[in-house]
Amino acid sequence: MSPKPSPAGGAAVDALLDPAFLDSAVSRPMGEVRQLRREAEQEEVNLSYTRRLLQGRLDIVRRELQRRAEDDGRSLVDLLPEILAEKGRGPAHGLGRHQTVQPARPEDYESWVNSLTPGADLSAISELSDRKLEAAARSLAEAEKGLSERRRGVQQVMDGLAAELGRRYRDGEADVAALLADEGR
Repeated sequence: MSPKPSPAGGAAVDALLDPAFLDSAVSRPMGEVRQLRREAEQEEVNLSYTRRLLQGRLDIVRRELQRRAEDDGRSLVDLLPEILAEKGRGPAHGLGRHQTVQPARPEDYESWVNSLTPGADLSAISELSDRKLEAAARSLAEAEKGLSERRRGVQQVMDGLAAELGRRYRDGEADVAALLADEGR
C-alpha cells in the first residue's frame, strides 16, 4: 500500500490554519498583516488551482466508469467535449473571489494530484480495470473533500486578516496615505 499523500497545500497551509496564526495577527505591525494576507491569498490560489486539476481528473474517471457501465460504444475521447463542458456538474460552491495572483509552482500541484492514484496511470485510462478506476475515483473524491475544507479554512483566514486591516483603518490605527505610499513603491 502506498503512503497517503500529505494534505493539500502542505506545511504552508497547515501554518495558516493553525488557530494561533490568526490570533497573532492583531499584535503584528500593519505591513506584516498585509504580507500575511498576500501569503494567504497565494495559498488560496494554489489550492484553487489544485482543486481544478483534481476535479478534472475525477470527472474523467467517473465518466469512464459510466461509459463502461452504459456500453454505448462511444470512446472516452468522443465524450471529452461533454466532460469539459461540465455537463451534469452542480453549481460552483466557491466564494467568487477575484484572483490577482497566479498559482506558484503548478508542477508541484500536478505531482500532488497524480500521487493520489498510485498504480493507476490515468493517461492510459482505457487500460485500467474497473476496480482500479473505482479506487481512483474514491481516492480523488476523498482528496477533493479534504482540499475543499482546507481551502475554505484559508479563505476564512483571508477574511480574518482583511477584517483586521479594515478595523485598523476604521479605528484610525492605520493611515490610508501611508498604504498608498507603500503600494506606490
